[in-house]
Amino acid sequence: MKLSKILAILVLFTTFNFYAQSERMKEKIEQIRTMKVAFLTTELDLTSAEAEKFWPVYNAFEDKQFELRHQKMGAFIKKIKDGSVNQMSEKEANTFLNQMESNDEEIFMLRKKLTASLRNILPAAKIIKLKKSEEDFNRKLLHQYRDRGNKKE
Repeated sequence: MKLSKILAILVLFTTFNFYAQSERMKEKIEQIRTMKVAFLTTELDLTSAEAEKFWPVYNAFEDKQFELRHQKMGAFIKKIKDGSVNQMSEKEANTFLNQMESNDEEIFMLRKKLTASLRNILPAAKIIKLKKSEEDFNRKLLHQYRDRGNKKE
């Protein structure tokens, strides 16, 4: 077999592997999102009128927050994983630090906007309960992840 055919097959398999990993990641994200919706629905005990108004606002918030956390921080995460953060100059480190602070501020402002929007939809007590329920869900998810990791050992 010619080298060009072998190379083409190798590229095809590599591309398929990246695509499959990406699809698995999308499936896991969607699975977590479904679990979160069920958890929050139970915890918040939303009326049908509240739910009808709440979920579009909350889902838009979640999408934007995901974008801010994953896409904007991607370069930083890559530098941490590949170890190049140890070779950063002070100028590069300051630039990344400023980007991180800006990202954190955007997420904070997004959360404030969510709270302001939800004040027109939910009573204040349920908005506070939402924050607690999100933290409870994240804790529960972390425990499940840890438990699954311990079973593999």
